[in-house]
Amino acid sequence: MEKREKFSSRLGFILISAGCAVGLGNVWRFPYITGKYGGAAFVLIYLVFLVILGMPIMAMEFAVGRASQKSAARSFHVLEPKGSFWHLEGYAAMAGNYLLMMFYTTVGGWMLAYVFKMISGTFTGLSPEEVGGVFSGMLGEPGPMTFWMIVTVILSFGICSLGLRNGVERITKIMMAFLFLILVILCVRSVTLEGAAAGLSFYLVPDFGKVAENGAGEVIFAAMGQAFFTLSLGIGAMAIFGSYISKDRTLMGESLNICALDTLIALMAGLVIFPACFAFGVDPGEGPGLVFVTLPNIFNQMAGGQLWGTLFFIFMSFAALSTVIAVFENIISFAIDLWGWSRKKAVLVNLILILVLSMPCVLGFNLWSGFAPLGAGSTIQDLEDFIVSNNLLPLGSLVYLLFCTSRYGWGWKNFIAEADAGEGIRFPKWARFYVSYILPLIVLFIFVMGYWQKFAG
Repeated sequence: MEKREKFSSRLGFILISAGCAVGLGNVWRFPYITGKYGGAAFVLIYLVFLVILGMPIMAMEFAVGRASQKSAARSFHVLEPKGSFWHLEGYAAMAGNYLLMMFYTTVGGWMLAYVFKMISGTFTGLSPEEVGGVFSGMLGEPGPMTFWMIVTVILSFGICSLGLRNGVERITKIMMAFLFLILVILCVRSVTLEGAAAGLSFYLVPDFGKVAENGAGEVIFAAMGQAFFTLSLGIGAMAIFGSYISKDRTLMGESLNICALDTLIALMAGLVIFPACFAFGVDPGEGPGLVFVTLPNIFNQMAGGQLWGTLFFIFMSFAALSTVIAVFENIISFAIDLWGWSRKKAVLVNLILILVLSMPCVLGFNLWSGFAPLGAGSTIQDLEDFIVSNNLLPLGSLVYLLFCTSRYGWGWKNFIAEADAGEGIRFPKWARFYVSYILPLIVLFIFVMGYWQKFAG
């Protein structure tokens, strides 16, 4: 067995965990639903849920990882009472990581492709319709999409193959630093555009009228859902980093730092998007269309748009790659923990596996587009995303919650002892009733509502 590596610094741990949490949802979902549900009013509600929903579960995932010194593949085996079945969650968590990468690698590929499209001036002089055509054209061609997916996978596994400190930690630190720098530059550019003020007030001035207009229940559920899904909790994607840190700091304090960083980046993405959309009179819609159609159109109208567009897609590529690298690290650690493989062997086998598993998503937009698993207009990617986001994340989070609070699991005393080891903010003792009985019900509610919205809405 190889000795378990540790992060060289606390900053490395925080940046990598935040990098895992900072995904594309921060950029193509957060700003849009913030605008739709009342701007700053929504952000306030979202922050409340981030603290009462996301942070406790994150602290629990870290605690299970740190106490067991294992990835999700083995952590429950180490900590569970003899004869219990908590370790079955390990298999669901592993499936979740693989499934997530089956479609995320393709989206990462889109980002890299767009960096090159921006640099080479593909969009220069195109009409808004033609800009949209570039994206649909890309989806229609399995060849180039496969190429960019392969680049994403090889690049990310290549970084993981260098080891935890020399590869994952070192490169993620650099990427996150650049991500942040690019984001600051883009924010400054966007808020100084002529006509940006309307976008800023839409985004930053709380509009409780909009909360009432959309119905408080719907707004609260949207905030709850975003707070829950932004951190990718429930599939052990965070637990792995818990196993790489020392007991110097409490886990609640670290979770707070990571949530703060994740939220800061999501908020800044909105500062790039809304002022620009308002300055050029464009509707900031949701989803891939915002990133691949709306924003390239805006960059086309902006002075120096090619440069700003290139910077934006480099930022997006870093956001995607930081998540891919973090989840690949988790996938590699499954093989190391389960079968004692060397890192090199784990990288090689998984590299081939992920390339094969990523193909259905790529082909689902073109050759296999006739297959609509979730009804008309849906793709294989929608199905993969649905299994992860609507099933494995909430149900996995529920298992972590019950495991850390139930006497039939690892139990509250063990969890608190682990979470509170070190300096920093302690896990509040008074919250025991809340995390044992109320929070599991909230998570169940999110799970049920996800199905309701999907199939009954």
